[in-house]
Amino acid sequence: MRRAHRGMSSLRAKLTWVNVALLALGVIVATGVSVMGMRHYLLDSVDAELTQSRSSLLDTGLTMKDIERLRELGIVLDKLSPGGKERASALPRGDTVFVAVDERGEPVSIGSLAPTPRQRALAAAVDDPAAVADESEPQDVDLGGDAHRMVGAELADGTTVLMAADTEDVESGIKKALKLDAAFGVVLLGLLAVLTMISAHHRLRPLEDMVETASAIAEGDLTRRVPSSRAPATETEQLRLALNSMLHQVETAFETRERSSAQLRRFVADASHELRTPLSAIRGYLQLYDKGMLRDPVERTRAWSRVIAETDRMGHLVDELLTLARLDQQPELRFRNVDLSRLVRDAADDLRVQEPERPLTVRADGAVLVRADESGLRQVLGNLLGNVRVHTPADAAVTLGVERQDGVVRLRVADEGPGLAAADAARVFDRFFRAGGGAGSGLGMAIVQGVVVAHGGEVGVETAPGAGLTVTVTLPAQRAD
Repeated sequence: MRRAHRGMSSLRAKLTWVNVALLALGVIVATGVSVMGMRHYLLDSVDAELTQSRSSLLDTGLTMKDIERLRELGIVLDKLSPGGKERASALPRGDTVFVAVDERGEPVSIGSLAPTPRQRALAAAVDDPAAVADESEPQDVDLGGDAHRMVGAELADGTTVLMAADTEDVESGIKKALKLDAAFGVVLLGLLAVLTMISAHHRLRPLEDMVETASAIAEGDLTRRVPSSRAPATETEQLRLALNSMLHQVETAFETRERSSAQLRRFVADASHELRTPLSAIRGYLQLYDKGMLRDPVERTRAWSRVIAETDRMGHLVDELLTLARLDQQPELRFRNVDLSRLVRDAADDLRVQEPERPLTVRADGAVLVRADESGLRQVLGNLLGNVRVHTPADAAVTLGVERQDGVVRLRVADEGPGLAAADAARVFDRFFRAGGGAGSGLGMAIVQGVVVAHGGEVGVETAPGAGLTVTVTLPAQRAD
């Protein structure tokens, strides 16, 4: 019962019932109009014959005495039609009742012809024959359960004549037509119901596909999409495209959230691991000092130096973590005109001071202006050169260059160090990643990527084992003045 109720309340069933109800209403209205029109037409024909017969009778000017001289009603009727065959259609039909009544409304004999039972019934059915004769339009009268149309005429001597025509054929024809229309209407309604169900199933199939897709997504299958139908309606196709677009965005957002959650968990684990090492070292030296195990001044000085070094290391790590956190929050950078060539030359001077023996080539002649945050670009250069100092030998050559080409500004930092394997190069921008477990916090390249992306640029690496490492920073040219 519950399943049947759902079926009857479905959109497909409702559309079917609405169409059937509208067609049924139309069939009823059309049948009613056609039956009324046909009845009116047929009764008009009967009324026209009665009116014509009355007019012919009055035109003859006969009196009741004239009619009584005639022995047979057929002769009288023939005399009522002086036009012969041309006026034959004006004579009363065979199913017409013709009766003459006196002042009291009683039927009278015509010659030797006594009134028949139907003539007596007609006379009895009329209360005021004179009033009927005065009426210009035919009236309804019932003779023994049979419907008739009746007119009256007053002869020249004052005798009233009543004529009634049987309308049973008219009513019978109307009933047959009504039955035929009803049977045809039932067949038409059944055919419409079947066709509507088939059409609704075809037209509503995209909606069923949407329901199936939504159910599959609710069960966890985010890759499902609404398939395209063979002949979709415009509105259904638009809805399908909108839903698929929304589902794609939902899937992308879910994947992004999952990836972000995984990165956050890995970030917290890596940060905890990185902070645990200096904290463990500081705690160890403090415990040695607290237990009085550092009695030698040299050992105390060495322990204090290590505590300070680990504290600085931890402070540097916390600063880098704060920088990454600010970059994740998409901070508002202070953009202004910056000469990138000058920043490259300043970074090169710093490297020469820190490592005088390292071969260094600088290609940053002239001014290359970009619209950027100067402190952010200085941090990018500092981190890139810091990686060079930490991960390459002191005698490995370094090349710094900046150029404007193809509508963009490119900054390159290339070294001739050991380079990276393909697997390490793919993770070079991951946080806390250190190729080969080397020194450093593993956050320098992640900060470089974050700063460059915040400027609307991109950063890439080219490397191979033994072929060195080249980092290319590309900034959009439209930021330059």
